[in-house]
Amino acid sequence: MKQVEFYFDLGSPYSYLGFYQIQKIAAEKQAEIIWKPMLLGGVFKATGNSSPLMVPAKAKYSMLDLKRCSKFWDIPVKMNPYFPINTLSLMRLVTAIQLYQPQRFVEVTTGLFNAMFRVPRNLNDQQEFIQLTSELGLESEQVQSWLNDEQVKAQLKAITEQAIELGVFGAPTWFVNDEMFWGVDHLHFVELALNH
Repeated sequence: MKQVEFYFDLGSPYSYLGFYQIQKIAAEKQAEIIWKPMLLGGVFKATGNSSPLMVPAKAKYSMLDLKRCSKFWDIPVKMNPYFPINTLSLMRLVTAIQLYQPQRFVEVTTGLFNAMFRVPRNLNDQQEFIQLTSELGLESEQVQSWLNDEQVKAQLKAITEQAIELGVFGAPTWFVNDEMFWGVDHLHFVELALNH
């Protein structure tokens, strides 16, 4: 079966769009998505890159671009007013779900992404975070133990390091047959790669 690897961070609005769009593409192309949750902050640090929101002109353009993509793909997007949000706990949670409850991965990740960029919530707030995980059917004690789980921490670190080694410098990034594609504006090339 054809495969597409998807490196993402929940703090990236373009990863949010890519998360929805890659599922449509994978279904059409009968491809399997290999989910690769990583820490974008770690990637930025290692590569000397930074969020486009840190560059005023880029940030202004990104807001227009997100609206454009949202309309084109019919994926509702709303910039999180509490941005930037520290995604360490969120990414550990996604990694834990992938390790321990893989059958719920897409469902939980959808809920977390939507709380970032569809119906934005202040996920910097611990109470809000716990409330959200409870709405997603996760017990707070279980979530807390996952956030401190050494295997979860090691897995997230390993995927982030793997991304850096492969040349990833931002999110979202896809790989098809070892070929790298960065950004939602290159998804048509991902589709083409999945044709072969």
